[in-house]
Amino acid sequence: MTWTGQLLHIHVAPAASYEMEELQEARLIAGRGIVGDRYFLGTGTYSPKPDVREVTLIEIEVLEAIGRGEPKIPGFKARLAPEDHRRNLTTRGVPVNHLIGKRFKVGETVLRAARLNFPCKYIEELLGIPGLYAGLLNRSGLNCAIEVGGMIRPGDQIFPLDE
Repeated sequence: MTWTGQLLHIHVAPAASYEMEELQEARLIAGRGIVGDRYFLGTGTYSPKPDVREVTLIEIEVLEAIGRGEPKIPGFKARLAPEDHRRNLTTRGVPVNHLIGKRFKVGETVLRAARLNFPCKYIEELLGIPGLYAGLLNRSGLNCAIEVGGMIRPGDQIFPLDE
């Protein structure tokens, strides 16, 4: 599978439940996370290891589909902005559900896809959107380890290294 995607947005929060802040560039540190983010600082809900959550991704295509109410079953429909979904990186053209165990490049960095992210019921409460948990099932993003750190910026290309 050959693909090339793009980084659209970068978001971090200093601690669990804090509002996500959009960045125009970010430094990723191998084995730690995004400088300033809750998982880099050890203040995220899921910070304890061995969970790999140094950086998280979600596809803008998922947010667009939820906005249209697709798939029609369960038919959940809501508008989610990139800062709402609680993932660090919003991408376009990146097949996140197919990347488990694979490495890919974002800007100066190399990420390894560790596991799919699972939605939590808390996001419904935090955003006040009943049904969001079910709407995100099987498309809630990707948890990654940072193998090579560096800078990333919106507009950076994302492409596979393990093809």
